[in-house]
Order: sequence, then C-alpha cells, then structure tokens
Amino acid sequence: MKHFFLASLLAGAIALPAAAADYTIIAPANPGGGWDQTARSLQTVLQEEGISKSVQVQNVPGAGGTIGLAQFASQQKGNANALIVGGYVMVGAILTNKAPVTLNDVTPIARLTGEFEAIVVPASSPIQNINDLVAQLKKDPGSVSWGGGSAGGTDHITAGLIAKAAGVDPTKINYIAYSGGGEALASILGAQVTAGISGYGEFESQVKAGTLRLLAVTSAEKLPGVDAPTLKESGLDVVVQNWRMVAAPPGLTADQEKAVNADIEKLVKSAKWQETLKTKGWTDTYLAGEAFKAELAKDTAATETILKDIGLVK
Repeated sequence: MKHFFLASLLAGAIALPAAAADYTIIAPANPGGGWDQTARSLQTVLQEEGISKSVQVQNVPGAGGTIGLAQFASQQKGNANALIVGGYVMVGAILTNKAPVTLNDVTPIARLTGEFEAIVVPASSPIQNINDLVAQLKKDPGSVSWGGGSAGGTDHITAGLIAKAAGVDPTKINYIAYSGGGEALASILGAQVTAGISGYGEFESQVKAGTLRLLAVTSAEKLPGVDAPTLKESGLDVVVQNWRMVAAPPGLTADQEKAVNADIEKLVKSAKWQETLKTKGWTDTYLAGEAFKAELAKDTAATETILKDIGLVK
C-alpha cells in the first residue's frame, strides 16, 4: 500500500505543469521612452496572463541601446530567463557607434511591434504643410533643423531619406539628436528646431491639443484616424516603420530557445497584449524565429546603405 501511495505521489508530481519562468527584462534606455514602455508592457502581460510568476525590468541606458546590449550579451550568456528589448534604432546605433557587440551576439526571438514616424512643427510655425518644409529644405538645407532621437536612429534616417527623395544631399541635413523623447518634445514645442520627427504616438496628444501641427506620416497608406498625408502622397518616395523586438542572451540550447519563443508567442496571442497594442497605438508586426532572423539581416544591410548615404557610416 505504501509503495502504491508513493508511486501515485510521484505520478502526480510528474503530471504537474512546469513552473512559469521568472524573467528579467533589460530596457536599454531611460525610463519613459519606447523601449522602456515595451519592456514594462511585456512585464505586465507576462504576469497577468500567468506566463511568468514575476518579471523585473532593469534600465541600462546609453549609446542607442548598445551599452545595455553589450552588458546583456556578456553577463547573461546561457540564461534563458533574461530578455532584452531593442529595435530599429539599435541597428543604426550599432553601425554609427561601431559597437563591438552587435545583434549577432544575442539570440533574436521576435519582432513585436511597429510604429510609423510623424513629421511635426510647432503650431506657431509659418510652415503649413510638408511641401512648405521641403521647399525650405531645397532652398537652404542647413536652415531646416530636425529634432529627433539618437544619431543614426529611425528619426535621423527618416530626415535623411526625406532629403534624398527631395533631391537634397542627405549629408547636408541639420539634424539635432536628443537622448530622450521628453527632451526632444520640449525643443520642438519651444520652436528651438524647425521640425520634429518621432513615432506618431509620441506626438499624438500635442497634435490633438493643437500645440503641434502634423505635416505628414511615413506609412505607405493613410493611417486610420490620423488627419495627415503620407510622404508618398506628397510626392516623396519614403516609407519608414520603426519596429521593436525582444531577444534572449547568447549560448541558449535549442530547447531553451524554443521555450522562450513559446512564452513570447503566448504573450503576443493574448487578448491583454492585443489590448496593449491598441492603447499604445502600436501595430502588431509579430515575426518570430528564423523568419525574424532573416528579416533582421536584411534590415541591417539596408540601414547600413542609408547611413552611408547620410554620411554617418563610412
């Protein structure tokens, strides 16, 4: 009887589901920005959906995410409970900073979200539309100052592509890089720069309040509920989407990588995550595993070409 009881106990123990992983997520930027918001959204959904019991977020800012990336790659090797968020900005930062640690040194898991860029001016600006801005840019490229995020990031790339599409030498653009969204927004609202570039979500409340004038967006087609033309509609052949991703450390076994992928897939398919995307104004661009790794390699090569055109990469 004793043996039967023990066997039943063991069978019961084996049948129990595996304990949910406890993740630590590195946001390689200051609190409040896009990567921090992504990390904290992941934290909330992983916990509320029961995918993970407890999730911590750590901010490791600096150099377009490359400081956090280098620390993550060296300190978390083989740790299947560590994740880092990143994105298109990081691809540019790695190239412009000639960073010794790249996305080849971690395990890309999935692209999660996408956001189109918006070009704005303060409400007091004499520039009424994107054509006015382009006319000034053509007349005197240096007289148009562009305020946005880190050098070589999505905002900088967008300014370079607009110049190129308008027939202006992209190396002549006057781009002012800010380390945080709040700092950039203050300079745009204060008319310290001619125009601002960032994800539409960063400007939405000011556009609705009437303190910023939205000139154009970088989507291929008009954005639902957004009263602005696309750059393509305005005669500039430019489409840019800033994307964000999640990666695991290097040195994971195939089984560990599979388990992390399964957790992220559960998260992405959850109603709570879909609700988060709507609230934040993010587009679901989920792409995982080998397909994402291939897309990342293509994006890196295309970004290198653009940054060479702008003169940021030799």
